[in-house]
Amino acid sequence: MERRNFLRGAVVGGSAAALGGTLWRGASHAAPAQPGAGPYGALRAADGNGIQLPNGFTSRVVARSGQKVAGTSYTWHSAPDGGACYADGTGWIYVSNSEVAVTGGAGAIRFSSTGAITGAYRILSNTQVNCAGGKTPWNTWLSCEEVDRGYVYETDPWGVKAAVRRDAMGRFKHEAAAADPVRRTIYLTEDVSDGGFYRFTPTTWGDLSAGRLEIMVGSTSATSGPVTWATVPNPGGSGTATRNQVSGAKRFNGGEGCHYADDTCWFTTKGDNRVWQYNAAAGTIELAYDDSLVPGGSAPLTGVDNVTGSASGDLFVAEDGGNLEICVITPNDVVAPFLRVTGQSSSEITGPAFSPDGRRLYFSSQRGTSGSSSGGITYEVTGPFRT
Repeated sequence: MERRNFLRGAVVGGSAAALGGTLWRGASHAAPAQPGAGPYGALRAADGNGIQLPNGFTSRVVARSGQKVAGTSYTWHSAPDGGACYADGTGWIYVSNSEVAVTGGAGAIRFSSTGAITGAYRILSNTQVNCAGGKTPWNTWLSCEEVDRGYVYETDPWGVKAAVRRDAMGRFKHEAAAADPVRRTIYLTEDVSDGGFYRFTPTTWGDLSAGRLEIMVGSTSATSGPVTWATVPNPGGSGTATRNQVSGAKRFNGGEGCHYADDTCWFTTKGDNRVWQYNAAAGTIELAYDDSLVPGGSAPLTGVDNVTGSASGDLFVAEDGGNLEICVITPNDVVAPFLRVTGQSSSEITGPAFSPDGRRLYFSSQRGTSGSSSGGITYEVTGPFRT
């Protein structure tokens, strides 16, 4: 495998390139991440919320499905999934999807500068199985339907403007989205076993009503090397699914989370438990993590799902299964558990996102202790995150 340069920028609720943050260059390595000592140390015994954390970190519950968010009239939605944070004056907003049929949609919680909850409300309703999505540089939330010929909805985290369906972004089993402000395009994953990896380039940056949908083209068997893009003739997917319209489209086994920072788009595939990285500047793809390449069957990260980045350039990857952990992959290619949720083996971790100041990490246990969609729990973790 060709050696690579990790270019992980300061990403706190969005890419450094989008927000104007300081970028730094990590070391160059020749192999996907391997287990090692994480930057935060070993996990302690579970706290009162059943969360195992490193020393110096604490957790709190901020919302439970079916219950009103504290101090508000909004009942937190079932099956909380993909999420993102947005600066709101001196405070911030955390947006969360609802991965259920018929009602679907997304909700939001508003926080003050001290982290106190000051509001909660609905931002999208009556959509289907809203799994993940992505934040845009113009501060909207792309909520994606994980159903056959599903849509992308552009929503307002403040709940003021009505959500808009973005048909031009294609109809397929959408999972996540990540904006690349340098090339003015948005990457999209597809959650099927022979799915594609897409990019949507709007005609006008900041306006998703029209544009060009493309699919990555390259050898399906290759885990590294150059790739190209080809236009999807019929983004609506009627008659022939979008992934089958272009000869030579590169296949990915169950696309999940997607995250962009500093010329690189990382995305996960759950069917083979891999984290991929697409170098947008070089036009190449390779593996950032593959559990089958960890010696002795001791992979710490299994069931890869949602992914986000921290101010230090670390990737935080949530598990759907495994030990129900969020694992960190450092710029030095070390992978290690950051936190573990105990007593919730029938759930999955979803929606990791950092507050704008990088001091708080939000995430959900989608089905909580009950194992049902109505049992979701959304948490906040506070502590000495690397900056």
